[in-house]
Amino acid sequence: MLATITLLLGLPLALATEPPSCAPLIPITFDNTTIPRLLGQWFYIVGATRYPPYLPELRAAKFSAFSFSPGSHEDELNITEFIRLNETCVGRNSKVQVLQENSTLVHVDDNQAVSMATLIQSDKDLLILNHINIDSPSLSLSARTHNVSKEHMEEFKAHLHCLGLTEEDMYYTSIKDACPPPGEKTGEGDADPQLE
Repeated sequence: MLATITLLLGLPLALATEPPSCAPLIPITFDNTTIPRLLGQWFYIVGATRYPPYLPELRAAKFSAFSFSPGSHEDELNITEFIRLNETCVGRNSKVQVLQENSTLVHVDDNQAVSMATLIQSDKDLLILNHINIDSPSLSLSARTHNVSKEHMEEFKAHLHCLGLTEEDMYYTSIKDACPPPGEKTGEGDADPQLE
């Protein structure tokens, strides 16, 4: 959902028969361990929204992997992303501004904010983002591997349910559609993704 959807993809699982109790989605509080936990590679598993401007890219995203690295100052992260949009692999470089006072990540592309999200959960393996600068609920789930546990998926779906979203609003990616990193070819005729 970053106009350059960075954090995107997953596996369908059924919700429990009883709906979860719905508490507001409270962002985690940033501390001195939060940003270091974000560093490294992530796989976008699934995104969910009804927000019309996001839908074309969510439908087209077949795979996405991204990595966070330290930026030029402590409240900035660099992002390198590889995404397969339908049959085309694209590489992108951009930045995230970290607003620690309100636990918000602002995705910046060409010096312009393109999306904002609060971190709902981040541990060493899971990243759930609540995209907040739009008129419709939107969540994304990313993980350190392209497989997530049943419990993590159920937690994500419980958050969706509480926002009024359903499984029909979910768009998954697949590891079988992975893009090769630059300079690495997977077969005859494959082209290197282009970095923007």
